[in-house]
Amino acid sequence: MQPIEVLRNASKIVYQNVKDLAGTKAAAEDHGVGKGGDISRKIDIVAEKTVLDYLKKVKFDCIVLGEECGRVELSKNPKGFVIMDAIDGSANAVRGIPFFCCSLAFAPKDRLSSITDGVVTDLSNGDMYWATKGKGAYLNKKKITVHKQIPVYKIVGINVSGAKPKLVKKIQPIFENSNHSRHLGANALELALFARGLIDVYIDLRDKIRVTDMAAGYIISKEAGGTILDTNLKPLDSDLSYETRLSFIAAANKQILSEITKQLKL
Repeated sequence: MQPIEVLRNASKIVYQNVKDLAGTKAAAEDHGVGKGGDISRKIDIVAEKTVLDYLKKVKFDCIVLGEECGRVELSKNPKGFVIMDAIDGSANAVRGIPFFCCSLAFAPKDRLSSITDGVVTDLSNGDMYWATKGKGAYLNKKKITVHKQIPVYKIVGINVSGAKPKLVKKIQPIFENSNHSRHLGANALELALFARGLIDVYIDLRDKIRVTDMAAGYIISKEAGGTILDTNLKPLDSDLSYETRLSFIAAANKQILSEITKQLKL
């Protein structure tokens, strides 16, 4: 089975296993602090176990890098890494806000830039965003692209959760010059909306994003025609370490990228 098939199948099972759990009291049960540093809730644990059980069942030779479970070696001869945030947007999932997802990616090497396959499944409705390197990006069976035309309303996605005063001051021109800004609480799914052409630029400059948060969104956005850069305006790349924290700008076209970088004085 090809990696994309494995990721898609695992993601479908996660949807079936958590769709009735979101927003319930049980979903919020505290299971201690996960390897990523956040509190693991029951819904996180159920989703991760679902993926791990499936990978073991189909004997997919890999090393899993999970938000809660950490590094799990499923084979002595791995084909690569499965980068998993089984529930991205845990706070939304626990509260029942219908914006959270399962994010799964495959990388043959220990680099973000080596990712070849990614799946982001909207766990509120089962919609699946997916991509394989060189083959484009899809929403279910429909090919998707970033928004290339001048938008009727320019939508700027910007993650400011926990932003420090220095960063707030830096990004203030973005809010001043953008009539329509959004932050919805699940980076992987927001990158999927960007890839679909619903958001024109997505920005996170907090130096907080883990690779598990955006691995799948990264390949889907790139295959949809988006540009993803670091704060030095270089193509985004990193190792797959838990200690690594990322900042990035994802832009649909050069015009919007130029506008944003000028406002940020990058």
